[in-house]
Amino acid sequence: MWKKTVIYFLVRKWEKVLFCVEISNPKPNSLTMTGFLGEYEATLDAKGRFLLPAGFRKQLPETAGNQFVINRGFEKCLTLYPMTAWQPIFEKISHLNDFDPKVREFRRYFLNGATVVELDSAGRLLIPKNLATHGGLDKDIVLAAAMDKIEIWDKQAYQQFFESYSPETFSELARQVMAGEGLPPAP
Repeated sequence: MWKKTVIYFLVRKWEKVLFCVEISNPKPNSLTMTGFLGEYEATLDAKGRFLLPAGFRKQLPETAGNQFVINRGFEKCLTLYPMTAWQPIFEKISHLNDFDPKVREFRRYFLNGATVVELDSAGRLLIPKNLATHGGLDKDIVLAAAMDKIEIWDKQAYQQFFESYSPETFSELARQVMAGEGLPPAP
């Protein structure tokens, strides 16, 4: 966090000199969010709540607050957005052309079920039942970093997803996706 400090010096009897200085004043051990990292296992309780892992809580920017938006993911998982990450996405979606049937279809799928959730005093989040059903979430879950959001997977589905990729398949996918992104060519 940057703090502006204004310093005045009296040079002569009637003259002032103004200096504007920016002083870095970071909180000890605070991280600037460039995205989430890591994956953590958690357990849903009988009410559908889980404890947000401390590893993710530490990565949240101070401005994120305790509110999140949870919705359906693109695969059979859920996506958890800190409110600061959700707002620009929602803003962009709200400016899409309503007269385009593909836009309406996308909005319905993407926004249907999106729910604001808040950390309780114990650091837990409640997954709405309709979203838990969509994600196939029963008890054991995995929370996986996905840039500025967190994916919530059923533990077995998450393991199966990664078992389906061989190192060669992943290497080819990486080549296709990252080609032309300024990375050196693969050997």
